[in-house]
Amino acid sequence: MKLVIQVKLLPTLEQEAALRATLRACNEAARWVSEVAFTSDAFKNFTLRKQCYAEVRVRWGLGAQAAQHVIKKVSDAYTVLRAKLNACSGGEKGSRRSRRTVHRPITFRAESAQPYDDRMLSWQTTARTVSVWTVEGRLKGVSFTAGPQHLETLARHRKGESDLVCRDGMWFLLATCEVPESVVHGEPVDFLGVDLGIVNIAATSDGEIMSGRHINRRRARDRALRNKLRKKNTASAKRRAQRRRGREARRNRDINHKIAKHLVAEAERTGRGIALEDLKGIRERVRLRKPQRATLHGWAFAQLGRFIAYKARRAGVPVVFVDPAYTSCTCAECGHVDTANRGSQARFACRSCGFVDHADRNSSRNIRARAWELWRRGARSVASAVPGQGTAGRGRDTTASGARNASLAAVAPGS
Repeated sequence: MKLVIQVKLLPTLEQEAALRATLRACNEAARWVSEVAFTSDAFKNFTLRKQCYAEVRVRWGLGAQAAQHVIKKVSDAYTVLRAKLNACSGGEKGSRRSRRTVHRPITFRAESAQPYDDRMLSWQTTARTVSVWTVEGRLKGVSFTAGPQHLETLARHRKGESDLVCRDGMWFLLATCEVPESVVHGEPVDFLGVDLGIVNIAATSDGEIMSGRHINRRRARDRALRNKLRKKNTASAKRRAQRRRGREARRNRDINHKIAKHLVAEAERTGRGIALEDLKGIRERVRLRKPQRATLHGWAFAQLGRFIAYKARRAGVPVVFVDPAYTSCTCAECGHVDTANRGSQARFACRSCGFVDHADRNSSRNIRARAWELWRRGARSVASAVPGQGTAGRGRDTTASGARNASLAAVAPGS
């Protein structure tokens, strides 16, 4: 399994100047290669290499490996663009947005990330330094730092390319690591159902609720401050907005990591799998009032699902994604489906049997029941699934299409 470890570089002023000059030269060359590719309608790596390799080396003074990585970066960028256009992510075909994307070459920021291989970058993990190629010569003894767990993973499993990144005046290396996978537990005793939400970030079928009210209040304050600074539009307001940029995303990412780690550890400790909802496309399916849209679109549920999936893969915990339809209005006790069952955001009261429970806990029990039903009917997970993607294995799949075949009122033993 591939993981990306981020380490922070601590260069001196001279080293930082050399790194900055290298990124600028590589990205200027990439912009020129992109124009050549767009003009000649040749986007394949080896075709571009024949046309641009010699010019890139002479004109920008790049080394052989750096020149090849620049050309490959451009080729990969056009490959991603074509995939987005085919998936209509760049706008509907024929739309103004799509035409604007298609009718001009891809550009690269002056300090966009640049890939490095082992010929251009060597690691001294014990000394916590790297030796890196630049346009001004090879820099030796560039210090870096990271957390203890990241340093251990880097020392034991680093393999492949690393990306040099400049972000907000700070320098980072994103190193690829090949981490061995654990054997997936093929006979879980049960599933831990997890209901993802906005008011409550995650609620489990065990009754544990991880509230998001405090986080949502902080997000609302951040959003109000951003709007205030945008309206003020002074130099000091712009500097303050720049300092705060990305703070909310980093905070949400940290919270999602902690929640995912806790859920996977609990499932591993009890010998269970994890059941999640397949929420792909939820932003297009739901219709909300304008004040609620910012909250929904700032909700990183897909990120949390990915974190749970990859951490479960490392721990050997099976993961099953199920269809979320009607989980919030289905009674986990009798299976009665009625939108009136959910009287409020937090309270569930079945109109048929009178069962009363916290609404999110009831939903998580339904998710658990569907996953257990799928598992008993032959579904298998390799704990590498992400929402909206298929899962390799024998029997039925664990994608949304497979989950829709499960009964809405399926109840696992012991519910």
